[in-house]
Amino acid sequence: MEFNEKLQQLRKQKGLTQEELAQMLYVSRTAISKWESGKGYPNIDSLKQLSNLFGISVDYLLSGDQLLTVAKEDSRQKEIHIRDIVFSLLDLSTALLIFLPFFADKTDGTVQAVSLLQLVLIAPYLKTAYCSFTAAIIFCGILTLILKNCTDSLWVKNKSKISVLLTTALTLLFIISQQPYAAVFLFAFLAIKVLMLINWQ
Repeated sequence: MEFNEKLQQLRKQKGLTQEELAQMLYVSRTAISKWESGKGYPNIDSLKQLSNLFGISVDYLLSGDQLLTVAKEDSRQKEIHIRDIVFSLLDLSTALLIFLPFFADKTDGTVQAVSLLQLVLIAPYLKTAYCSFTAAIIFCGILTLILKNCTDSLWVKNKSKISVLLTTALTLLFIISQQPYAAVFLFAFLAIKVLMLINWQ
């Protein structure tokens, strides 16, 4: 008997609806439906809860190979969660450009270190570009935190790429417009993101 059949049988023996079982496991009814139709497996925590709820071993629910698959998927989800937190914190830290003196402002032949807010002696289009990209990166960080449980495949697949692309674009803009301190600051964030993506592919 497969896992989905065992789960359905155990649930019915307990006289539980899918909705009731979902509430007991703190998951959605859709998740229970997915498990019972053989389209997926619960994570390790849900398996432990099912084991306790029905008074059976995890081994009874899943074979060794299936358990290994679940453990790998669980580990992958935890890695993605950690990566999302790091990416969102780095993106939110881009806000430091607004307040800290990372920019060079040339007045009367002298160069002053100023923040993005205080930067005045540059072309308006350039400051607009700085502010727009900075705001977009910060917004990306906020979205990543807010949508951490979002399962939409388009968002899950592209959120890290969007963050890296925006950071790359702003770093290049700082290099081209000769703002070395801001470029180095942002390049450090970019390097961390790229290394994390390479290590967790």
